[in-house]
Amino acid sequence: MEHEVQGMKAQEFFHVPVLGREVVEGLAVRPGGHYLDATVGGGGHTRLILEAAPDVQITALDQDEEALAAAQKILAVFHERVKFIHVNFANYEFSPNKFHGIIADLGVSSHHLDTSERGFSFRAQANLDMRMDRRQSLTAADVINDWDEAELANIFFKYGEERLSRRIARRIVEQRPFHQTTELAQAIAYCVPPKYRYGRIHPATRVFQALRIVVNDELKSLETFLNKAPNALVPGGKIAIISFHSLEDRIVKHSFKDSPLLKVLTKKPIEAQEEEIVKNPRARSAKLRIAHREDI
Repeated sequence: MEHEVQGMKAQEFFHVPVLGREVVEGLAVRPGGHYLDATVGGGGHTRLILEAAPDVQITALDQDEEALAAAQKILAVFHERVKFIHVNFANYEFSPNKFHGIIADLGVSSHHLDTSERGFSFRAQANLDMRMDRRQSLTAADVINDWDEAELANIFFKYGEERLSRRIARRIVEQRPFHQTTELAQAIAYCVPPKYRYGRIHPATRVFQALRIVVNDELKSLETFLNKAPNALVPGGKIAIISFHSLEDRIVKHSFKDSPLLKVLTKKPIEAQEEEIVKNPRARSAKLRIAHREDI
């Protein structure tokens, strides 16, 4: 996840990659090494890796065409040291023993949240979209308007960890169709008790998280990626994953632990220091786990 201040051009974006120093140290970036940034986003982590040692090469993936185009402009100064590929990391064709390190930042970038027309945020009116990869057809509006009440309640509870999932699903089915982010958020807010409505986080937050996960099949994609990635590391190569909610962190933790190729280097996840959180509040929920491939 990156904090980005959006300007008129990609070069004007301001990037503060979450846990950047910890990622570079954890990957032990080496001269002439080849690294995979599986979620290049605005290019913040890739830049730090390229600057950490001479002659470093990066393969940079992103399923979002806009993010990839912005990263290409921002990282143009590194020329042929970066190879960009438009693909979901779960669908990338991994070659064995290729990378000295792999990084994946699973957070939704600030650019996605701040670009209201993408529909990730309920802070501004926009179509209920939420597709990271616009080549796919399923949108958040399809889920909200077409899925039955039990299915909606299930995803809100499972992927949003929403305690009032049944109540919210019932209200949505009664009042749909919904086409705008703000009208959905308002319907959710008005169907929950006042103490919940005016709590620390907006009552639509967990539902929007669940919708984003479902639309982009995020957890299944993460499992597929984590199953394939270790084999792409050279012996001794390291993999670093940053997650932002408990569902993802649990998958990363167990995938690392259960992999026959990996040795876990972080018994507990690394979290952002207060100094970083002050500069970038979205770093507060970040958890970094690192493992390395055992020598064969």
